[in-house]
Amino acid sequence: MKNRISLLLLILMGTMSSFTALHKFYVSVTNVEYSEKDQALQVISRVFIDDLEAVLLERYDVQARLGTPEESGLAKAYVERYFRTKFGFAVNGEARDFTFVGYRFDKDLIVCYLEVPGVAPENLKTVEVRNDVLTDLFEEQKNLVHIKVQGKRKSFVLIRENNKGMLNL
Repeated sequence: MKNRISLLLLILMGTMSSFTALHKFYVSVTNVEYSEKDQALQVISRVFIDDLEAVLLERYDVQARLGTPEESGLAKAYVERYFRTKFGFAVNGEARDFTFVGYRFDKDLIVCYLEVPGVAPENLKTVEVRNDVLTDLFEEQKNLVHIKVQGKRKSFVLIRENNKGMLNL
């Protein structure tokens, strides 16, 4: 009887561990805040380094080696190029360009800084964000976007099929 219980526990533990095996999550988090002082949308986007490197390799055939002493001299240009194809902003329904300010590393994340300048506070009615980061490589990719403008907040989970979110003021 004791052997049967031990065997049953062993089987149960094996079954349970197969459900808790490491699963790779594909997610980015982007914060968009309006700075009235700078009259700009300030954007901080956090992406896993290994995922971004994979897409740069797949898309541009670039071994970026982000955040290492061997980081490619072209890495910043390719990160910016990729972000320009994957992010879009509109204010009051009008498409707006952004400045790629730069990036830094935080453990296994690359933290990218963007800015949409020249956003006057008067007559500000809507802010729209399109985020397609990594959806071209990872079908399971989810991009969380948090927008805060003039005291109003809204959050979105954007995916390949639904890649835009809008805050109405």
